[in-house]
Amino acid sequence: MKSDVEIAQEAQMKPIVEIAKQLDIPEEELELYGRYKTKVSLETWERIKDRPDGKLILVSAINPTPAGEGKTTTSVGLSDALRKINKKTIVALREPSLGPCFGIKGGAAGGGYAQVVPMEDINLHFTGDFHAITSAHNLLAAVIDNHIQQGNELGLDVRRITWRRVVDLNDRALRNIVCGMGGKAHGVPRETGFDITVASEMMAILCLAKDLDDMKKRIGKIIIGYTFDGRPVRAEELNVTGALTLLFKDAIKPNLVQTLEGTPAFVHGGPFANIAHGCNSIMATKFALKLADVVVTEAGFGADLGAEKFLDIKCRFANIRPDAVVIVATVRALKMHGGMDKKELATVDMKALEAGITNLTKHIENMQKFGLPTVVAINAFPTDTKEELDFVEAKCNEMGVEVALSEVWAKGGDGGIDLANKVMAATEKTNNFKFMYDVNESIEAKITAVAKEIYGADGVVFTPPAQKAIKELTDLGLSNMPVCMAKTQSSLSDDPAKFGRPTNFTVTVREIKVSAGAGFIVALTGSILTMPGLPKHPAAERMDITNDGKITGLF
Repeated sequence: MKSDVEIAQEAQMKPIVEIAKQLDIPEEELELYGRYKTKVSLETWERIKDRPDGKLILVSAINPTPAGEGKTTTSVGLSDALRKINKKTIVALREPSLGPCFGIKGGAAGGGYAQVVPMEDINLHFTGDFHAITSAHNLLAAVIDNHIQQGNELGLDVRRITWRRVVDLNDRALRNIVCGMGGKAHGVPRETGFDITVASEMMAILCLAKDLDDMKKRIGKIIIGYTFDGRPVRAEELNVTGALTLLFKDAIKPNLVQTLEGTPAFVHGGPFANIAHGCNSIMATKFALKLADVVVTEAGFGADLGAEKFLDIKCRFANIRPDAVVIVATVRALKMHGGMDKKELATVDMKALEAGITNLTKHIENMQKFGLPTVVAINAFPTDTKEELDFVEAKCNEMGVEVALSEVWAKGGDGGIDLANKVMAATEKTNNFKFMYDVNESIEAKITAVAKEIYGADGVVFTPPAQKAIKELTDLGLSNMPVCMAKTQSSLSDDPAKFGRPTNFTVTVREIKVSAGAGFIVALTGSILTMPGLPKHPAAERMDITNDGKITGLF
């Protein structure tokens, strides 16, 4: 089997102008970035905004394991399969971050014969959206330090500046730093640090804003720190919201590319789901819903993270709801959730599969709690046996859920026809969508609802710093927002070592932050970090480019 990058490089891509024509977008509404990628003008929205919405399919997954699940691959392959059954389809995905691209993951544009292309461009810089986010975020940080240097008219407490800097790389050495060193002319010394760009509140704002005006208002509401008497200071008080919004003038426009089979793909925005809200932009999703009969979108990591945030945060802000949910799993990953070693996964072990399938059934239960019709996609591997596949299907059928074997990695859209048909059938079922909590509940109640109902926890422990932050935000009138849970993706619990369906555990919330511009409260649990580090042997070690521009090692 050829590598992902080899398959992508051999693709016969159509000019992006032709892909846009499939959606009745004229060339004058495109802002081209070469022949195969474009931004879609905001004028298009004014033309299509009153059209009825198409159907929305949310693709999620079990908790990820090193065995692999293939959520993005399934999303892309499903969109290709839907076109093959004559549905006008768009897939809407997040943009990959350079951090995991050069770290462990190696890229995030699908795999095999279910990819979005140009794969190398999408994984490396793309249209510059992340650079715009990084620049805007760091401009605000620079203005804050300059304000303090120039007399600190607002009375900012340098010990309580909450706005850090960002870079779109995994760099643990930058997690905690001291800036302003070198003497009086070089700034006021203070402790600060860096987060990864995809954890930036600017990224969240890009993905949640309805338009530039909404973006400007959200940026202005960002809380950058506190005064000595505890008053929150907002970005708008520094008089640079216009300049910050200016840096998003192009980034706010959705990016249009294509799959290997020529299905239109919006790839826009990219917040992580373990430390942010994990969904592509509202604008890209709403554009897609007006331009297609069916829109396939995904939410990051397992359904306990990405899907929960898609439903409780994105759907709430965008006033949308999925018509059906797809949960992706593999037999291999389920066996790993059942305690099997990664090196042994090709071996049939029904006890491990029976123990591990509890992870899948919990995610199914959770989607049913949201009132959504659900389909399970089993991403096929050559080592899967009929006995194993039949067992998974029987368990899901007991819960009233259809199962489809997905072979899109090897066969492209042809390998997802059964899945496409079952997904469309699910969209016709009763949909009783509801949120997991009321935003007007207390911060503790909202976090506890997610922990108990979605993770299966017995309760939540709030550390003294978290309790103090909750009281402060409540006293400031900032508690009536959705909660964005920052939690390990590897487990339903806050302990990455607990596979399957953990029981008899509590979730510890160690820190509470407010993202007032994005409009949600972040609860950090366990040892989750907002700046990842590189592994001992990062994926970057295997990447190269030849003199004629051919890229190798990207996957």
